[in-house]
Amino acid sequence: MTEIRNYIDGELLPPAANAWFDVWEPATGRRFARAPESDAADVEAAAQAANTAFAGWRDTPAADRARWLHRIADLIERDLEEFAQAESRDTGKPVSLARSLDIPRAVSNLRFFAAAATQFASEAHAMESGAINYTLRQPHGVVAGISPWNLPLYLLTWKIAPALAAGNCVLAKPSEITPLTAFLLAQRCIEAGLPRGVLNILHGRGGQVGQAIVTHPLVRAISFTGGTVTGRTIAAAAAPQFKKLSLELGGKNPSIVFADADFDAAVEGTVRAAFTNQGEICLCGSRVLIERSLYDRFRDAFVAKVRALQVGDPQDPGTDQGALVSAAHLDKVMGAIALARTEGGRILCGGARASVTSTRCREGWFVQPTVIEGLGADCRTNQEEIFGPVATLLPFDGEAQALAIANGTSYGLAASLWSRDNGRCHRVAAQLESGLVWVNTWMLRDLRTPMGGVKHSGVGREGGFEAMRFFTEPRNVCIRY
Repeated sequence: MTEIRNYIDGELLPPAANAWFDVWEPATGRRFARAPESDAADVEAAAQAANTAFAGWRDTPAADRARWLHRIADLIERDLEEFAQAESRDTGKPVSLARSLDIPRAVSNLRFFAAAATQFASEAHAMESGAINYTLRQPHGVVAGISPWNLPLYLLTWKIAPALAAGNCVLAKPSEITPLTAFLLAQRCIEAGLPRGVLNILHGRGGQVGQAIVTHPLVRAISFTGGTVTGRTIAAAAAPQFKKLSLELGGKNPSIVFADADFDAAVEGTVRAAFTNQGEICLCGSRVLIERSLYDRFRDAFVAKVRALQVGDPQDPGTDQGALVSAAHLDKVMGAIALARTEGGRILCGGARASVTSTRCREGWFVQPTVIEGLGADCRTNQEEIFGPVATLLPFDGEAQALAIANGTSYGLAASLWSRDNGRCHRVAAQLESGLVWVNTWMLRDLRTPMGGVKHSGVGREGGFEAMRFFTEPRNVCIRY
């Protein structure tokens, strides 16, 4: 059994209280590792190490900080297959997806912010009275990054990389459900020779170690990706100390298909948007809105494509859908499907646990990709985040109704729309209450652009120089000459 350890002050350490929890492999339903049940004592040690390291890291030239990030990226790239296997074992997703998406994007995060460290600029303003104002952007000091279980290495590096590039020292907490890739990252940081205390990775449950990180007085800024309920708790805990917050939270994202869309591209794109990573991506388009004149044809093609998705062993190259991340999450998704039935939904395909042929996966947490129609836009199924392989189909008449349905939830993270009418695309995109809108595509990301949600999907923006700005604070200097 693998023993995962905390990474504190440059060393791999057991938890101070010698408390551990089991880590389960979703595809088999079996324990495969144990991880630290860290507490406030571990957080204190990590915070002090980060605080001690801060002055030296802040004063390290940006080009040198960039070289450290590139060095870590090189090691992950060298060991891509090991990381992909670990990501699949952690999450239940197909190894092929981890190999082609998650791990390469983690590498890209490190390389992008390594470059950004040397390009980050501020501003200056000359005054008519013979003075000049310029803005310094200074790192906060000790900051925290708390990441979720669905894209564990990708989203952990999404937080670590800009924080380190800007000159901060970091306390990072991966999800307790998926700790393995963070442990491999810690090992590569040691191999790279990253200075002690610059990055610290703490394992454990949110209510214990996460709470201790959020409330620690040395932690000046917190970047969190996860559920809206947890984000609300973090905001409340951080508010008395006026900590800076970036919260990327839940979504109930619409994919809007107009009758003039490229039919084949829209079917392919909306299925991908709904079911990639078993639907366990905050940006997934789980509500598929279809113009009524196209509805029957589109529904039939969509369902046929979903039925063709292969659910199976994540190790199998032919697998499209792996296991859900935990037994508890399996129960949640199955409960959501049961709720849809009670609300009057018609199950067009799926709707049950999936059985797989692989002997080793007989006890795994697999769900059939599920498509539901016949539900009103205001029902719970179409209002609450399911975060699994479940899509609902809703007809609409015209732009106004499409927008009313799309915007008719408390969430506003992402949306996609499909149409050949450029004017309509611009017009509808501007009226969607979403922080990110894709037109005739999905999940096409540019790291230079900010990402985040509106309404209950979060506050703040990540990505590009927005992330660098979050991890720094502006200080104005005015000089008369």
